[in-house]
Amino acid sequence: MNQAADPVVGVIGLGAMGAPMARHLARAHGAVHITARRPRPDLVADGAVWHADAASLARTADVVLLMLPDLPEIEEVLADGLRDGDRPLLLVIGSTSSAPGVRALADRLDRETSGRIRVVDAPVSGGEDGAIAGTLSIMMGGAEADCAVAARVLAPCGTPVRLGPLGAGEVAKACNQLVVASTIMALGEATVLADRSGIDVRAMWELLGHGYASSRLLDTRAEKLITGDDAPSGMAKYLLKDLRSGSEVAAATGTDAVLVPALLAAFEELVGAGLGDRDMAVTRRFVADRGARAAAPE
Repeated sequence: MNQAADPVVGVIGLGAMGAPMARHLARAHGAVHITARRPRPDLVADGAVWHADAASLARTADVVLLMLPDLPEIEEVLADGLRDGDRPLLLVIGSTSSAPGVRALADRLDRETSGRIRVVDAPVSGGEDGAIAGTLSIMMGGAEADCAVAARVLAPCGTPVRLGPLGAGEVAKACNQLVVASTIMALGEATVLADRSGIDVRAMWELLGHGYASSRLLDTRAEKLITGDDAPSGMAKYLLKDLRSGSEVAAATGTDAVLVPALLAAFEELVGAGLGDRDMAVTRRFVADRGARAAAPE
């Protein structure tokens, strides 16, 4: 890959996060190359170049951003032809995944392609609104030269920062999600406590939002928490996956974590109650219904 030239960029994973990121990349780089299970004429109209499959995209792109749910989905697109090109390829893994899993994948691709395919992990934070606004926090891990290329590519989507060797981005994202999971569970529980105490919940959160309880999550989820609207945006089940990654990091670092086990158990219970496909603001409903679920007969 020519470090001086603008790389040819591809994106696979055109969901709530990947689609707006692809639009930013198309505007910044003149074009972005995409493929998906179904055509995306809306993105083509915004400057994307459509490819029928991953193999075609791999023959064109220098850098491919993978905004897929997790490593199994990445393995699928690799098997579908992404790894079968004959040119150097930098894979930028934007999913929140296991740091050891990402390193194992990178080692295997390095062996199988004689170094032709390189990997950077670059999970993001900021949610769908951050993806649309181009203000994502992008946590990168990998070799310095590879991260420099990835940072140049991803700059239109937010703030990319290299945090260390491969896997560092995934560890940082696990730390981020520990804070997110703690905060949204606390917000849900506090909303139930206030509501059952006869407090005007809207007035309370407007007031507490000016103090130490303020957070980005309160800003973006206050209305959902107040009204009980948990129509999906950032689905709660993904926090369970991320907490499992956090548990993996705790075990690998010999950390006797306090919050990770408790949150992991809580979100396992939440998903087991059938609430995983709801917005993370479903923590209000989860806490409110908890006693009723426990008292219900088998």
